[in-house]
Amino acid sequence: MASICGRMALRAAARQNVTYTPVRFCKMMNDPLEHATGIEKRELLAKAAGNDNPFDMKVFKRGAGTKENPNLIPSAFEARIVGCICEEDQTYVQWMWLQKGNQKRCECGHWFKLVEKAAV
Repeated sequence: MASICGRMALRAAARQNVTYTPVRFCKMMNDPLEHATGIEKRELLAKAAGNDNPFDMKVFKRGAGTKENPNLIPSAFEARIVGCICEEDQTYVQWMWLQKGNQKRCECGHWFKLVEKAAV
């Protein structure tokens, strides 16, 4: 309905040589950082500072994962939940809790260890 009314108004304006400027295209959009609050603002500030992974949600590729050379998982906390996709065609994630100071072995045989990372 609104599109029909808009077309009718444009046709009437064209017949009478009336010019118009859509107001929505004239306004300049403010910087999103000025409007952001809370966790969204924290994310935008971190990305502006060059940190593309402010919440440590990036996927890590699994390494050798032996007991002598475990996969190192950074964390600013005493514990962290980690998901392991044991086989390439696996359709589920094997979840486990890692505690600081202890190594943990996944069901597929890969070892993981929590290492300290400074909190932001």
